Amino acid sequence: MFKKRNIVSKLFLKFTDTPKYKAYKWDLTNYKNTNFAESLKGSGRINSLDKIKLLSEAAGELNLIHSGHAGDIIYALATIKRIHELTGAAINLYFKLGREVNLPNYGSHPVGNVMLNQKMADMLIPLVSSQPYISTCEVYQNQEVQIDLDYFRAGLIHQDKGNIARWCGYITGVNPQLYKSWLRVQPDINYADSIIIARSMRYQNTSISYSFLNNYKNLKFIGVAEEYEAMKVILPQIEWIKGNDFLQLSQIIAGCKFFIGNQSFPYSLAEALKVPRILEVAFEVINVVPEGDNAYDFLFQDHFESVVKLLDNASPQ
Repeated sequence: MFKKRNIVSKLFLKFTDTPKYKAYKWDLTNYKNTNFAESLKGSGRINSLDKIKLLSEAAGELNLIHSGHAGDIIYALATIKRIHELTGAAINLYFKLGREVNLPNYGSHPVGNVMLNQKMADMLIPLVSSQPYISTCEVYQNQEVQIDLDYFRAGLIHQDKGNIARWCGYITGVNPQLYKSWLRVQPDINYADSIIIARSMRYQNTSISYSFLNNYKNLKFIGVAEEYEAMKVILPQIEWIKGNDFLQLSQIIAGCKFFIGNQSFPYSLAEALKVPRILEVAFEVINVVPEGDNAYDFLFQDHFESVVKLLDNASPQ
């Protein structure tokens, strides 16, 4: 059970045990701003497979909450899928809207200064709800919650390095199987001969150029208008695909010849689907790691061009 500390106790903790102090600050914020169940606060946090199994056996289901960016949620699904496989529990996932972003350089993010809004949740819910390991997916409205998947933001995990897809595994004590796909959708075969490209304005590797792709056919772009216009300057013949929601977007990616993207939301879909994929890595932030078959990442131009050629010449999967 969470217990507030007095000023002396807080200062003592701050200067004697920094990791514990950061965890306390996170618990204090949740204590003030949410109605989470007591089991996810302080020493009662559900942070091991044994605890999760006991909880699921007692409750018959598991209620989880996430308020992060769409890509963070897709990567979290790998851990959620593994929890379901190991417990057999019905999984209910709730999206908490409006948590503010406290990191720099988010001015160009499509959602602005919050991590998740209603529009983004509406785009995510059809995809997440369609997964066989998810029983319910909806916006959080004070439902009882046992596991807080946002705890990786408590300040204990450096979010500019490592692998985003492992963060929820660290805080729950359940290791995801990242070499396996964790999204299942019906591929859209209309894109079987298309190269799908996505490139956000953030996390760009400024040492490389996409212009050589003018030598390739059937280039399609997914992303927001600003991103498309920037790419069209480099690749004038590229076609913009506007999906209705992220389920449709996933079906397009699942059906494509191969995918190219940087460390943004569409790449998280390609990684979760395990389609042939190429990741543009930004030098300053390397926190996405391709795993499994048909996965490539690069920092330099020659490497980029060589893997595109390799996948373009590869036999259909």
